[in-house]
Amino acid sequence: MSETTPENIELTSTETEKGSPKEKPKKSMQREIFEWVMVIVCALGMAFVLRTFVFEPVSVDGRSMMNTLQDREYMIATKFDYLTGDPQRFDIVICHYPGRTENFVKRVIGLPGETIELRDGELYVNGEFVAQNFDRTPSTRDYGPYTVPADHYFVMGDNRDNSHDSRASDVGALTRDQIRGHVQYVVFPFSNFRKVSGDYLSD
Repeated sequence: MSETTPENIELTSTETEKGSPKEKPKKSMQREIFEWVMVIVCALGMAFVLRTFVFEPVSVDGRSMMNTLQDREYMIATKFDYLTGDPQRFDIVICHYPGRTENFVKRVIGLPGETIELRDGELYVNGEFVAQNFDRTPSTRDYGPYTVPADHYFVMGDNRDNSHDSRASDVGALTRDQIRGHVQYVVFPFSNFRKVSGDYLSD
């Protein structure tokens, strides 16, 4: 029968301690709440940056852009291309009207300093005819001549007889900062997905 010495007891105890897994300290409730708050703050911050500087979803509300865009279609409008450049003629844009905060979807017709005129629905810029190669509704209404102020843009809906736009006295030409984004794609309904490109629609 073997004797148990103090040395054996100590060795056995040490081996047991080395072999047993140590429990990980549990996170405090305050730290866990803090981490969740930081995740939410970061997500909101990223969403704000994307919406302010990259892109914004927007919907068509009404018939003012028919036949190009239909009521209740959803689109993606980019922001970054107007951070380094300016709107071009026939761009479809989201914009704000004076004293209002909601988005409107219109088409840029006149650029700063230009004199624009509609004769029997056809566009003349500085007295020269300009073809409008997009799917607008027929119209024979006249307008102008009107000279667009510096740093302003003249916008109209493609449904010329049923659009509240820069022709109205309470709207007028829009300042550069009232144009908020450049419409690029129709994304919903999915069956209507298409790219909006310049003065025409790409399938």
